[in-house]
Amino acid sequence: MKLLIVEDEDALRNALCRGFGKMGYTWDGAVDGEEALDLYFSNIYNLIVLDLNLPELDGIDVLKEIRKENKDIPVLILSARSEVDDKILGLDEGANDYLAKPFHFNELEARVRALLRRDFKTIDTMIELELATIDTKRKKLFIQNEEISLTKKEYGIIEYLGLRKGEAVSVIELTEQVWGDDIDDVLNSFKVHLSILRKKLPEGFIKNLRGHGYYVE
Repeated sequence: MKLLIVEDEDALRNALCRGFGKMGYTWDGAVDGEEALDLYFSNIYNLIVLDLNLPELDGIDVLKEIRKENKDIPVLILSARSEVDDKILGLDEGANDYLAKPFHFNELEARVRALLRRDFKTIDTMIELELATIDTKRKKLFIQNEEISLTKKEYGIIEYLGLRKGEAVSVIELTEQVWGDDIDDVLNSFKVHLSILRKKLPEGFIKNLRGHGYYVE
């Protein structure tokens, strides 16, 4: 799962990025509204954490631009603005949730998880595949009821393919979702993890559609 975290306060943005990274998310951070839109329109995200008080372009204006293009991506607003009118404005413009500063990270992370479950409609946390089941809550893969031991990156690959089952997912999209900004030599690392992962799974479980990417059924 990849998040876009838009926050102009460096200390808070860095803390949020570290916190979500430790929880297994990948992320991009933006310091102002213009950078947020540049990142949004050039990447694929599962959820946006958006501050309202931003330089260059206000958070509400960022939200309006995003909603012109995408009505479905979950957006959670963070703001020191605690007035009811500001909260109503954000929700009226298409935000899915609102959390006033200061807040506890655990509450923010719980709200993000709830929005992601709603977004993916997986909703019972189980993804059923051919011969396999992915438990997204416990981060486990089962082949014919036998748990397969996976590393964090291997699990990230199979979970994202499962969430997009039946669709070919490009290498670029997979690495963006699973690695984010985690390492320098992403493509080589991806090939190694994918090769090891395939050896743990039944032959042909992860399929390749030449020129388009990988998929599971």
